[in-house]
Amino acid sequence: MVKLIIFFRQPADTQAFEDHFAHRHVPLIAAMPGVVRTSVSRALGAPRGEPPYYLVHDVYFADMAALNYALNSAQGRAAGADLMMFARDIVSLMFAEVWGEDPFEMARAAKTAPQSDPAPDAIASAPEPAMLDTEAGAEADPVVVIEEHPEVAANDQPPSPAAGAASDPTDTAPLSARADHPT
Repeated sequence: MVKLIIFFRQPADTQAFEDHFAHRHVPLIAAMPGVVRTSVSRALGAPRGEPPYYLVHDVYFADMAALNYALNSAQGRAAGADLMMFARDIVSLMFAEVWGEDPFEMARAAKTAPQSDPAPDAIASAPEPAMLDTEAGAEADPVVVIEEHPEVAANDQPPSPAAGAASDPTDTAPLSARADHPT
């Protein structure tokens, strides 16, 4: 598997950039032939100073032949022209080979396998994220609550999926479509 990695530096107008990216550019990328999946990451910070990129868009293909075919297709040329129109001065591109097994693809495959439904009491007992109010009247920020799981220490096995993670690691929705998107 290979991917086209599109790096975007900080845009001058973040709102206009994200609107165009989500509503115009992402659909053009999705229409390209051979796209296996995509992911978008927005930088939160860097160990030292500001991160060099604001947004990273990964577009996955089965192999380089499929990637080249997609880039040279009518849809690929349209996506490239759009990219140069709205992000020419802030974009860099790179091709990369994906090494090893992709944990997200493995999770997707596991989802398609027949599974029993978790017990209703396991769902009801799943922990809710805690909220921390730092100032009176301030909007609370989510805080991750780390719970001890004696069964992990006892046999080095993680808790069963019935204990439930709150989010879906296979979510590939565009930023604008996500409920937790700040804009």
